[in-house]
Order: sequence, then structure tokens, then C-alpha cells
Amino acid sequence: MLQGKKCATMKTNLFFIIVLSFLPSHKSYSQACTPAGDQTTYGTGNVWIGYVYDNLNFVGYNGYVNEGTTGNSDFDESFGGDYVNYLTIGCPTYTETFSVRYKLIQNFTDGDYEFTVGADDGFRLSLDGGTTWPINQWNDQGYTTTTYAVHLNGSYNMVLEYYENGGGNRVSFKVQPVCIAMDDQSIYGSANIWRGYIYDGTNFNTYKGNVTEGAAVSPDFDESFGGSNTMYNTSSCSTQTETFSARYRLRKNFVPGTYTFIVGGDDGYRLSLDGGLTWVIDKWNDQSYNTTGYAAALSGSHDMVIEYYENGGDNRISFSLSGSVLPITLLNFTGERKENKVVLNWETTGNSTIDHFEIERSTDNNQFSYIGQIVAGTGVIITEKIKFTFSDNNASPKASFYRLKMADISRVITYSKIISFLPDNLYEGIHIYPTISQGNIFITSAEKIRNPSVVLYDLAGRKVFEKTLGSIPAKLPFPLSISANGARKGVYLLQVSDNGSVVETKKIILN
Repeated sequence: MLQGKKCATMKTNLFFIIVLSFLPSHKSYSQACTPAGDQTTYGTGNVWIGYVYDNLNFVGYNGYVNEGTTGNSDFDESFGGDYVNYLTIGCPTYTETFSVRYKLIQNFTDGDYEFTVGADDGFRLSLDGGTTWPINQWNDQGYTTTTYAVHLNGSYNMVLEYYENGGGNRVSFKVQPVCIAMDDQSIYGSANIWRGYIYDGTNFNTYKGNVTEGAAVSPDFDESFGGSNTMYNTSSCSTQTETFSARYRLRKNFVPGTYTFIVGGDDGYRLSLDGGLTWVIDKWNDQSYNTTGYAAALSGSHDMVIEYYENGGDNRISFSLSGSVLPITLLNFTGERKENKVVLNWETTGNSTIDHFEIERSTDNNQFSYIGQIVAGTGVIITEKIKFTFSDNNASPKASFYRLKMADISRVITYSKIISFLPDNLYEGIHIYPTISQGNIFITSAEKIRNPSVVLYDLAGRKVFEKTLGSIPAKLPFPLSISANGARKGVYLLQVSDNGSVVETKKIILN
């Protein structure tokens, strides 16, 4: 009987051993324990006090732990693994469905700081003892991190709360001073050099410093920021080339003309010509690199703004400008002769792109010589016109011819019409001039010639051409092209008739 009872007892003990081996290890049946810590005291000197609970909602207090070191409050805790007992100063806690509240009083010198907290599952961070939570990710999730930047000065009661609801477990904390630039972000670049302002965050969140783009000869640029997910240097701080943004400014003066703007980006980009009030190009969305064009007629100063953001992957922003300026528009060109002085007057439209005028003079209406220059900016602006004046104080007492050689800002050359000033005696009787010409002459008459005709003879008396002219007005130069009617270089006699009667004959040298 005793042997049978002993055998039964051994079977019973074996059953309990097998059953106990399958019980969760956080259930302790060996001996009772007493949690240590008051759950309210804050850690100091960079060392957190963490209060550990055998529950998701900070009930079932088991004891406390420490995180961080005297030199650094950062930590990354995985609690020894999944489904194990995590030792505290007090009672162990099974690493499943538990929570921790970490506390630390920390003194911050005046400056900007960036907090990064991560966890699997829920986590939240407070800087005012739990009144507000600037980082708040209180939900089941795989390990993820959240960053918060803030300006601090003085002592703060930091609280970091964490819960684990199944699977992996981990909580991490990091704080570091943030480099934030302090220069004026409203200044515009000039002389084709953009002034760019760089920000951490896709919505111009944390200002990092300024850069420049473009060159004195052209405002065009194409920027890739050194590559994807790398550090990009500015005048003050560096920024990571992921989830960042940039704002470029340039004040540019446009001479009157038509201009084409092409902006490209990966991701969002937009262009303004009025300081950001309106956007003539607006592609403010995530996208692979592409370009958009815009054309406009512009004149005067414009405040150009390009905005750009990068939200992941590749990054690039580009700008190019091309255009054609308006020509010089001459409204009139006149003059007045006073003895040996000729005063020339002319007007252009107000939007003419003038660089300078060269005044040219001729005595035969063929060979013109430079006699002076008027540069842009010396004219008188009258409403929407610009008036210019030039005096030739050494005008020829004989026939004088004037024209304007006009150069625009692109160095395109055009010429005005020719105006002439003739001696008074040219209007007494009939005159043919100049007598030495490259092919063009004038006929003047004191009285109107109603039925004129001309005949050109060579010195051998052969008729080169005969032409009926129509009427010649009184006291006005009547142009006639000899070369256009078949005459070549040489000496000729030109005969003018009225109703068949010869009224004038003149020797002409064609060279």
C-alpha cells in the first residue's frame, strides 16, 4: 500500500511540474515582492526614473528603473526581449501588455532643441509634467519615430510615457541642440544672383540658412543639393536632403520684351513674378522631375520668387529664362537749319530698348560720316515718349543729309529715314544735285513742274534711259535713282524737260 501511495504521489508531483512549466513566466509563485519608488519623483542629472506597470494604463505598479547617464539623457530600451521578465527595483514585469512612465527634470540653456522619440507601441512626450503632449503617438504600431523642435530656456519637467500591447517592444529618446539660422529671409538677390533660403520640413518649417544660385551673366540654375538623403550646407546650418524646402528670391529689371520662364522640380515647385502674391507657375504636389513654361510681356522691375519642397526620394529644382527685347520705335525725326547750324530732334516710344544713337551726316546722300552720339538715359521723358536733341554746329553751307544709326541693348542696329537741308538758292530755278553720286540724286524747282521728263546721255551722246516723272512739287526735293535705270559708273549728262522743253542740263558723275 505504501508503495502504491508513493507511486501515486510521484505522478501527482510530475503533473504539477508539467503544468507549472506551461504557465507564463511573469507569474511568480516562488515568493512575494514589494515595489520600490514613489511614482512621482523626477530623475535629475540626465538620468531618468522610469516607473513600470504590469498593465497598459499605468496600474499594477511593479517598481522603477533608470535610463540615461550623467553625461547624456538619450536612451534606447528593448526590455531584454519579447515575452521575458524585465527586472525593476521592486518586482519583475513580464514584457507583454505593460507600460512605463519616465520622468526627468532637465535644465536647457537658451537655444533651439530637437526631440526624437520612437516606440513600439504607443508613446508620448511632455515638457510640462504631463499637461501637454507635443509628441503624441498613443496607438498600437510598429517601431516608429517622431521629431519635435522647440526653443527652450530653463528647467523643464519632462515626462515620457510608453505602452506595449503585443509583439515587439522598444522605446527610445534623443535630444540635441538644433542649428537654426537667424538672418533676414526677406532679402532679394540682385544682378542675376538668386538668394535662396533653406528649411528643414516640407512647409518652410525650420530655417537653416541661405545659399545663392545663378551668375552675373544669367539667372539660370539647376540644383540637385548634392544628392538624395545627404547633408546640404548653407551659410549657417546643414540640412538633410529629405523632407526639406527652399525659397529663392531675385529682384530683376526687365527691359521691354517678351520672356519665357521654365521651372522644373522633384517634388513641388512654383514661380511668382510679384513677390509671392500670385503664382504664374504652380505645380505644388509630389511628382517626379518635370518642367513647366510660362511666357509674358514684361517691362521694369519684378520681384521673382521660386518655392520648392522635397518629400522623399530624388530632389532637384531648375530655372531658365529666355527672351527677346522690343525694338527701338522711332516716332519722328525732324530738324531745323539756322545758318551753319542744324538742330536735329527725334522721339521714340517710352518702352524702346535704346543703348545709343549715332548721328551721321552726308553731303551727297551716299557717303555718311559719324559726327556725334547720344546715349540712353539722356533723353527727356514726356508722358510715354522720349525726346532727344542734337546740334550740328559745323553744318555744311551746301546740301546736308542726316540719318540716325540706332543701337538697342542687344546691339541690333537700325537706321532712321534720311532728312536733308538744302541751301536757299536751290529753290531758285531748277537744280540737280549732288553732281557726284553713287546712284541717287535730287531735282528741285522754284515752281511746280507739271509734266517733267528726264533723259540720261553718256559722253558719246548715246541715250542711256528716258523717263517720265509725273509732277515735281515746288521747293521740295524730288528723288531720282540713276543706277536703278541702268546707268553704271561714269560721267553722264542729265537733261530735265517740261512739256517737251529742256529746262536744265547737268553733268553727273556716278561712282
